[in-house]
Amino acid sequence: MFSRMPGERLSIRDNAAVGRFHGVSASNGQAVPERHTESKMKKEESGCRRWFRRACPCCFRRQNSSSSNSILFFFSPSFSSELTLAVRSVDLLSRKSDRNKKEHHTDQYNSDQLIIRRGQTFQIELDLSRPFNPNTDKLHLEMKTGPLPQVSKRTHIIIPLVDELQDESWEAKIVEQNVNRVKLSVNSPVTAVIGKYKLTITTQCLKTGETTTHDHDKDIYMLFNPWCEDDTVYMEGEKELKEYVLNDTGRIYYGTEKQIGARTWNFGQFDEGILEACLFVLDNSEVPPSGRGDPVNVVRVISAMINSPDDLGVLEGNWSGNYAGGTSPTAWSGSVEILRQYHREGGKPVKYGQCWVFSGVTTTVLRCLGIPTRSVTNFQSAHDTDVSLTTDVYFDENMEPIHHLNSDSVWNFHVWNDCWMARPDMPPGMGGWQAVDSTPQETSHGTFRCGPASLAAIRSGQVYLKFDTPFVFAEVNSDKIYWQRNLDGTFGQIHSEKKAVGHCISTKAVGSDERVDITHLYKYPEGSEEERIAVETACRYGSKPDVYSSPIAEDVRVEVMMEGEGPRMGGDAQLKIVVKNTSSQPRRTTLHSQVAVMYYTGVLKDTVKKDTLNTADAGARLPYTQYQNQLVDQAALMLTLSGRVSETQQVLANQTSFRLRTPDLNIEPMGEAYVGKEMSAKITFTNPLPCTLRNVVIRVEGLGLRDLHPIRVGDVSKHANVTVTEHFIPTIAGKRKLVASLDCRQLTQVHGVADIDVHEMSCIANAIISHHDAGGAFASDLSDYVSSR
Repeated sequence: MFSRMPGERLSIRDNAAVGRFHGVSASNGQAVPERHTESKMKKEESGCRRWFRRACPCCFRRQNSSSSNSILFFFSPSFSSELTLAVRSVDLLSRKSDRNKKEHHTDQYNSDQLIIRRGQTFQIELDLSRPFNPNTDKLHLEMKTGPLPQVSKRTHIIIPLVDELQDESWEAKIVEQNVNRVKLSVNSPVTAVIGKYKLTITTQCLKTGETTTHDHDKDIYMLFNPWCEDDTVYMEGEKELKEYVLNDTGRIYYGTEKQIGARTWNFGQFDEGILEACLFVLDNSEVPPSGRGDPVNVVRVISAMINSPDDLGVLEGNWSGNYAGGTSPTAWSGSVEILRQYHREGGKPVKYGQCWVFSGVTTTVLRCLGIPTRSVTNFQSAHDTDVSLTTDVYFDENMEPIHHLNSDSVWNFHVWNDCWMARPDMPPGMGGWQAVDSTPQETSHGTFRCGPASLAAIRSGQVYLKFDTPFVFAEVNSDKIYWQRNLDGTFGQIHSEKKAVGHCISTKAVGSDERVDITHLYKYPEGSEEERIAVETACRYGSKPDVYSSPIAEDVRVEVMMEGEGPRMGGDAQLKIVVKNTSSQPRRTTLHSQVAVMYYTGVLKDTVKKDTLNTADAGARLPYTQYQNQLVDQAALMLTLSGRVSETQQVLANQTSFRLRTPDLNIEPMGEAYVGKEMSAKITFTNPLPCTLRNVVIRVEGLGLRDLHPIRVGDVSKHANVTVTEHFIPTIAGKRKLVASLDCRQLTQVHGVADIDVHEMSCIANAIISHHDAGGAFASDLSDYVSSR
């Protein structure tokens, strides 16, 4: 027998080589060499020696040239791997039924990725190569977001393993261990950057010093958390959260204050691919990911990126009436196809949008990212172009409008957004609803965007507070000032309307499809002392601070009244003009009237009628033949009145906009609705015009019912009825909305909606349907089965 060399120790690792390599055996923990006979060597040549010779020829030659008494020890790779701690697989527990998505209110997202909200723990499971020993093993996580993750920018997160989780920090704790499987609870701070993260798990064995890393192939999506009290977007009230974060459909209002119309909009923030598209919008903004932890910054970025004039954002605006090469703004019924197209085409702006489309897409993106948001419509919405905080109308010496000076306008309606957040960047009391406008109107710090502007600041006239508060204040509460040119070329103030703008500010009610008026959130009651103080306070910071230095007495006023819901498209338009004398003395005046076709933005296209009216109550009548070839989108008209009271020289002025009402699309679902079972809906429409509609297309879509589907109807004769049937297969149970809109050059803003209650399909019912579809004969069909239930 050969003895071990003096002072030579046999590592326990060497025992793993026993039975695998020549010259190594074991006896009571000691290596025992074998005598190398010639026959033994020949026999072994076909086994381990052959492997050794191929693996390392030089060592093999040295071994052969050495004494037959030499001993060769090997450290076994298999034994080393027994000590190595490695991650074999990761389960992010991202299924809809898993705890993560339920607790984080992300189970509605149509995605198998892990979607979580910041400031809240989530769990993952690791399958390790051996049991984890906290005394001899180390483990930590790393999460990275953005193209150049940095620890200092909070885009490279190192998450240590701790015994107890603390708030306001990234940490992980083992909450369950079963042999090789470990469940971790991971905590994120409420200030975490939102976005898409890559996950890496690093393990280390302290005995060997060996470290392994595992890069998981699935992403983790981090969102804002309005359910977390410490998040700046926190909103109290489950009903409000369900409406402003989780509701994927809504209502957008349009028309005029006396003729308010409503249309259903599919926000679709949970639809497949929409979260990816929303993050793609953020990526395209060139704003670094490190700035995405602040909702104020994110909202400001989204406001800029939904429009496209200066940053190739989502939508290209078009108010011309010519929509060749794109989709008419009135034809859209939802945001899903717009965002998918923008993402699919690599950031090419989608054609075309107007204010309600910009607002609808903004609601989708912000709700998707976790910020409570709603679409808001302001009727008689002013567009102040010179920061005067007044809406100015200029007349010449003969009381004719000076069109090239009338750059300020009053839109029939304008749609923007409110989003909810605290404002730690502003004085106390400025948190809550913030106005955000993605429609490109005026630039803010060189970019077409607007907001977030605190509604509290707007209401009190604190227009010096950021962001873009003066512009929003003018939209909702500016006075309309009429100016007349003097013989020397200067202008004098001749009249003012203190209640001309900011009427019936509307949004969808919480939990229902009713309209709710939120004007009181934007301004104090018209004419109240608080409201007047707010207006005059704001104007002191405008470009015409002395506009209120000499108030003008008025005792005669003129009003325009409308019967019922107002004139309809295809018929004559008629309004009633009333002149009221509030003094005790008789008054005489002559009014000049002018009717013009107007874009809904308040920009006039063409004057179609002029007239002179006596002081007695009169009417303004506009035959269909005078406006039929002049109409633009929204079928809007403006009546301008001007005159002077003979006895007092008081100037009378009034501008009233109105629209011609369009018909609805009637949608009638046929039969009961079940998931996975085809059903149909009948859509009917009557052409109200005494002319043929050309190239009519009806666009149908419904979240959980069907993707956007255009139905080409073709030409529709004058006053003709049209009926089409749409077939679809519901995919999601619950209350769904099927929305349709008509796309036609001669007639716009025609749409309809139907509520459809989709039932889950039971196993028995599914079997009956399958057998029935296959031609099976049953004593009772599905309807009998359902009724018997």
